[in-house]
Amino acid sequence: MNLDAFTRTSGEWLRGIGPDSDIVMSSRIRLARNLAQFPFINRCTESTLGEIEQLMRPIITSLPMEEKLSYLDVNKLSNLDRQFIVERQLISREHAERTGPRGVGLDSEENIGIMVNEEDHLRLQVLRSGFSLNECWDTINQIDDLLEQQVTYAFSEEFGYLTACPTNVGTGIRVSVMLHLPALVITKEIQKVFQALQKINLAVRGLYGEGSQAMGDFYQISNQVTLGQTEQQLIDSIKEVVPNIISYERRVRNSLIKENRQGLHDQVSRAYGILSTAQTISSEETMHLLSSVRMGVNLGLIEDLPISAVNEMFIFTQPAHLQKLQGGELESSERNAARANYLRQRISDASSSH
Repeated sequence: MNLDAFTRTSGEWLRGIGPDSDIVMSSRIRLARNLAQFPFINRCTESTLGEIEQLMRPIITSLPMEEKLSYLDVNKLSNLDRQFIVERQLISREHAERTGPRGVGLDSEENIGIMVNEEDHLRLQVLRSGFSLNECWDTINQIDDLLEQQVTYAFSEEFGYLTACPTNVGTGIRVSVMLHLPALVITKEIQKVFQALQKINLAVRGLYGEGSQAMGDFYQISNQVTLGQTEQQLIDSIKEVVPNIISYERRVRNSLIKENRQGLHDQVSRAYGILSTAQTISSEETMHLLSSVRMGVNLGLIEDLPISAVNEMFIFTQPAHLQKLQGGELESSERNAARANYLRQRISDASSSH
């Protein structure tokens, strides 16, 4: 698998084609699994990690699916390439920062990822554009079944799937939805959403999951508990809550337009203007301005920019993506100039072809 080719493409989840994709950037389901014959990762020696990786690599690449998965040896990747696939949401930060034998199986659409030797022996994930939890579940359930035909999972009749972290014991499932909520942030209504979610045991995180900041007004909402409920019940609990947040964000956007169309249009146009002309720009400012532009596109205030281009810009302006595009490592100031250059070019190309 050639990672440089990824700089010329983007995953299906960035294309803005799924249900409710004006608000929901992506849906993801992740399963944590361990192999019965090996100790948990934190008790494994380097050679045991190597055994797990050698066992799983051929199994993953020969899974009888429509499209065969490619395999990346994460241990052999440069720091830049590891950071690149973290930004791409293909592996977790923890997986990138670990040491020792580890890898990941991926499909060409970037919907499927199977991490080997992350916090657990296996971390399966399926990622899709828009509010598509049922599709995520159908795919990941199929992959889980195919793997279980070839390996024996660590499973207890009493507790369910056994995992390295107690919070994942049971189903081992993490159901999450990435929401873009700029109107709730502008009106400071977002705190009400946080409080309501806390009461029903749902976690709110930033763009890159646990421990990450909410950049660009993106919030990842996911279940915290995996024990005592079935997978379908946990999926349904997220499916019940998210439509309320979607309609809340839409209502607030519409009232912003009604009450102060000119002011909102000005904010969006200024953001678009800066992104189109800046000579140097930080990652933080880019995320903030792109958030306004993304809302503007979805409200019809900007007409010459497809939503897929805006979604891609959130990812392609991240540090490792910029460095991959430039062909080498860059200092912070060089990245800021490269980021501005990329944005000017991308917006010019997108608006002229739209």
